[in-house]
Amino acid sequence: MRAFVYTEIQASVPFAQAPWSEINKALKQQPGLINKTWLSGVGDLSVGGFYAFDSVENAQKFVTEYFPVEARSLGVAQRTLIFDAVSVEEASREMDSVHFGAKSKQQPGAYVYTEVQLSALPFDNAPWRELNPILKQQPGILSKTWLSGLHTGTPGGLYAFDTIENASKFAIDYFPTEAKQLNAAFTTRVFDAGVVQQASREMNSPFYD
Repeated sequence: MRAFVYTEIQASVPFAQAPWSEINKALKQQPGLINKTWLSGVGDLSVGGFYAFDSVENAQKFVTEYFPVEARSLGVAQRTLIFDAVSVEEASREMDSVHFGAKSKQQPGAYVYTEVQLSALPFDNAPWRELNPILKQQPGILSKTWLSGLHTGTPGGLYAFDTIENASKFAIDYFPTEAKQLNAAFTTRVFDAGVVQQASREMNSPFYD
């Protein structure tokens, strides 16, 4: 595994109505795709995903060729980001990341995506050693996969939480204090993990082993 991809389309669709079964069939044909965890926004019902790829090149091909065509077919705008999976391995293993071999403590109830408007290149310049012990104390957190933007060094993460309530408290109450300490703008997104279970299992999501 060499790269992660985050996607989100500008649409509000109850996940049960999303054509995920047909999309999964097409995704399984994409070169280098290892797994996908589907994402369904809490509050706005946006649809997206978190993918692992075997190479940066295949991740780039996915976001420049396949995904824009998929978004166009749905008639919606999109967001795609590529992250370097190699540089974040040590930091992610410390946070029990299922993307680096840890077994999920329990089935997640929610995911949180974060991104901070900073550039930490190399990734070791990011304060992950100081932050990980604090993150482990957050109520309901199950794991975190650290993210480092390809070419940009933008730090962030994909977190698993036990409940939507705890995930929302983290995104609304705790994370802004972390970003303030870094004196940086930030993004937080909360997703319902329950509604995407079947679709994610079909795509070998490591959260549902």
